[in-house]
Order: sequence, then structure tokens, then C-alpha cells
Amino acid sequence: MPRNRGFSLVEVLVALMIFSLTAVVLGGAYLNVLNSYEAAERANVNDEDVSFARSQFLALADLAAAQAGAEFDDGTRHVKWTSEVEPAPVTDLFNVTFTCVISDTSAAAPRNVVEHFMLLRPTWSDPAARTTLRAAAASRIAQAQGKAPK
Repeated sequence: MPRNRGFSLVEVLVALMIFSLTAVVLGGAYLNVLNSYEAAERANVNDEDVSFARSQFLALADLAAAQAGAEFDDGTRHVKWTSEVEPAPVTDLFNVTFTCVISDTSAAAPRNVVEHFMLLRPTWSDPAARTTLRAAAASRIAQAQGKAPK
């Protein structure tokens, strides 16, 4: 009696189980990729808002206006930015703490972005403080060179 060649029921069920587990794992990975793309897109939109607010800040020549900040609407988002500016111990250099609050109508809580950077801005310097800082720098340079300060 010839023996039929083929797969047994157990072999077919094992193959189906392996295939279904592979499909579940690949489907989960695909959903993770889609969620990552969506999260990256949301982050890029917020980054664009922060970048625009920072460009508004950098365009201001008046220190009081820069510290007061501003606000604007971008579609469904409302963006408000402020800054804290402190003079650094170097002439015309300032330590800046830039705060941007992004309120979205679809989000429950506003998103806060805080950036710290240094900014060279001669128009913000006090002339008396500038003179004092330059004299102190000249004195430090003279001491480093071994010369008597003038």
C-alpha cells in the first residue's frame, strides 16, 4: 500500500501558530512605527512654534521688550514666550532663560519649553557697566602678561 506524502494535522497547526505569532509581532512593530511618526510630527510642530518665538525674541533690540515677551496664535495653538536676561561678567554678553508656553486646544495641559543660552547683544548693555567690565578685563589681561595695570 503506497504511503501518502503530506503534512500531518499537527504539523499544519504548528506552522499556523508560528505564522500567527510572526504576524502579531510584525503588526505590533508596525503600529509602534506609526505611533512614533505621529509623535515626531507633533514634536516638529511644537519645535516650529518655539523656533518662531525664539526668532521674535532675537529680533528685538530693546531689552525691556525682550524681557516682557510676546504671544501669538498658530492655528489651534496659542504660544506665549517670556525671557529672563541677566548680564554676564563679559562685556555685551547676557545669560538668557527663554520660556515658551504652548497651549493647544486638543491638549489638556500647556507644554512648557525652557531654554538657556548666552547672547551677545551690545544694544542691551549699560554704558557704565560696559566701561567697568572692559576696565576689569584690561586689568586681568595686564596681570596675566605680567604688566602693571594702568
